[in-house]
Amino acid sequence: MKITWLGHACFLLEQDGFRIVTDPYTGVPGYPDLRVEAHAVYCSHGHRDHNAVECVTLLPYSGESPFSVREIAAFHDDQGGAQRGGITIRVFTAGGVSAAHLGDLGHQLSRDQLQALGTPDAVLIPVGGFFTIDAKQARSFCFAVRPRCVVPMHYRHPPYGLPMVGGVEDFLQLWDPAEIHRLVGPSFELTRETRGVVVPKFG
Repeated sequence: MKITWLGHACFLLEQDGFRIVTDPYTGVPGYPDLRVEAHAVYCSHGHRDHNAVECVTLLPYSGESPFSVREIAAFHDDQGGAQRGGITIRVFTAGGVSAAHLGDLGHQLSRDQLQALGTPDAVLIPVGGFFTIDAKQARSFCFAVRPRCVVPMHYRHPPYGLPMVGGVEDFLQLWDPAEIHRLVGPSFELTRETRGVVVPKFG
């Protein structure tokens, strides 16, 4: 599975010629407008900024989709515990490889939600946005789920004028260097941004 970070919380997932865009965003300071071609577009929730599909050219696809998609309902809140509407966590699976896109997750998952999530190979996790989980919560999540690969995403230093609570740098600093290593192996390829892709060592 090829995973391309497009900026902000947006990724392009590719497998066997099939292309999916997750959480398309446009007009984010510091990132160019999204221009990408795909066969399907998924958004974590109904906010208009997450539905910038006009920036995605949808291509026809003659074969059957090699992807399967599981959905898990969750809350998008403000880190203070107030539930601010819903989001959809999606787990994309193809060829025995799975990637979970957590959208703008803003709270810790319940036991039932963690059980529904399972153990995806890759987790695309937001860290340090104004409404997302912070670095410590993200690290705790990783130990609860124990994925093979973690792609922390969202706002990074400098924050391009956006509110900042923690961030990817803070997330990586919470790990001892002996606890993580860079992505190695044929299962995943990440383009554009590689420094934040880690494989945690869980004991």
